[in-house]
This record gives sequence, structure tokens and C-alpha cells, in this order.
Amino acid sequence: MTLLCLVWSLQQISLKAVAHEVSPMLMVALRSGAALVLLALLMHRRGERPSRARWRAGLVVGALFGIEYLLVAEALRLSAASHVIVFLYTAPIFAAVGLHLRLPAERLGVQQIIGIAIAFLGIAWAFLGGDATSSAQADRRALWGDALALLAGIAWGATTVTIRCSSLASAPATETLLYQLLGAFVLLLPACGITGQMRFESSAVVWAHLAFQAVVVSFASFLAWCWLLRRYLASRLGVFSFLTPLFGVALGIVLLAEKPEASFIAGSALVLAGIVLVSGRWSRPFARPALNQKLRG
Repeated sequence: MTLLCLVWSLQQISLKAVAHEVSPMLMVALRSGAALVLLALLMHRRGERPSRARWRAGLVVGALFGIEYLLVAEALRLSAASHVIVFLYTAPIFAAVGLHLRLPAERLGVQQIIGIAIAFLGIAWAFLGGDATSSAQADRRALWGDALALLAGIAWGATTVTIRCSSLASAPATETLLYQLLGAFVLLLPACGITGQMRFESSAVVWAHLAFQAVVVSFASFLAWCWLLRRYLASRLGVFSFLTPLFGVALGIVLLAEKPEASFIAGSALVLAGIVLVSGRWSRPFARPALNQKLRG
């Protein structure tokens, strides 16, 4: 999970770094298509086929995943990569709330409720702080980008809830990822044409970023995430996810020369503290056997 968090923080940095040569939306569409081919080859080699009984859940997950990255791509055009990463990774908060309503093994306690309150306070602080040195127009663009990133976090949280509470909970990780990649490719490629974001300037750097996005991010890391999600409580995986925003802000400063304002840093700290509280259930026994039995039933 720590390695996945580093990879996931780099994916937004990568998209932002070459945004002047290839639009983020097109990059995500292309990486999804390339990873889809790799995944299809892997499934063919293993003799795996999607189950007809799971297509409805797969359709929902694919749509949510596509919407998530549609929002992320637009957010990166308007806001800093560090902002997008922090707001995107509020997903564990929304996943925890959704799972609390659906699964007994994921019920929220007092600690988690306090964590949610702290996280939303941090979101409000990060949103309302603004940058005193920027223009009103730049502030509005950044605020809109931050809002889109937050909506992407909600979409990701909804994806997690759907996977855990549907027939996909018992599906192979490859099948779950297949639906997600297909949804992203089918939704984003036409969206690029509709919104005029088909810019792609071929260069060695662009192809290197595309290879990283397709092979490492969309294929290997998402496959590993789906595999982990089937074997561990989402809340226990979520405790690691707070590392991604930390990595993202640090890498944004180092690699993209971004300068996050003080209010954003303070708000982000509260968001991360809330995520840790929501995800940390160290006092409770590991309830995976009971959860698996419920899902099978």
C-alpha cells in the first residue's frame, strides 16, 4: 500500500507535467485503452472471462471510474496537482460513510465520526483560504478545480462501496479492473473530442509518461488495489492512503515547483488527520472472516 500510494501520487504529477503537450483527459483515455489491452491479454492467458452475473455491478463501477477520472482531468487543467491529489484522496471518508450504511463490519464508531468532522473542517479551510497574491479569476479557476477534485473523491468512494457491496466483492481482481478501464476509455475518449481536448504532441517524454501511466498506474497498481480490496477491510487499507496526499504535495513542490498557500497546507493537515481517524480501527478485531461469510451469503 505504501508503494501504491507513491505511484498514485506520481500519476497526478505526471499528468500535470506534460499537460502542455498532451491533455490530461486524453492521456487518461489512452492509458486506459493501453492497460485494457494488457489486461485482456493477461485474462486470456489465465483463461478468465467476465461473469454475466456481474455485468450490472460492472457497469456501475465502470461508469463511476470513468466519471472520477473525467473530473480529475478537468481539475488538473484548473488547479495545482497537489490540490487535486489532496481533494481526490478524501475518498476514504466518503467510502467509510457509504460502507457504514451497508456493511455491519464497517460500522463507524465515535472516533471515525470525529475524524469525518475534522476532515470536512479541513476541506472547508482549504477551500476558503485562497491565495492573497493571485487574481480573482485565478482564484475562481483554482476553486472550481478543487471542487471537481473533491467530486472525483466522492466518485472514488462510491466505487469502493459498489465493489464491496455487490457481486464484484467475490470477483477476480482482473474482472473488476476490466470494468473500470473499459468505463474510463469509453467515457473519456469521446469526451476529449466533444471538449476539444485531443492535443497530443509526440515526443520521447510524452511516450515515457504514457508508458508509466498505462503499465505502472492503470495496469499494475490498479490491479494490485483490486486484489487488496478483496482481501482486507477497506478501512484498514484506507489508513495507508493518507500517505498519497503527503507524497503528492511534496512531489508537487519538488518536481513542479508548486507553492501551496498556508491555508491549503493547514486544511490539508486537518483532512489527513480526519482520514487517519476514520481509517484507524486498531482497537477492533480483524473481522474479515465474518465479512466474507456475509458477502458469500
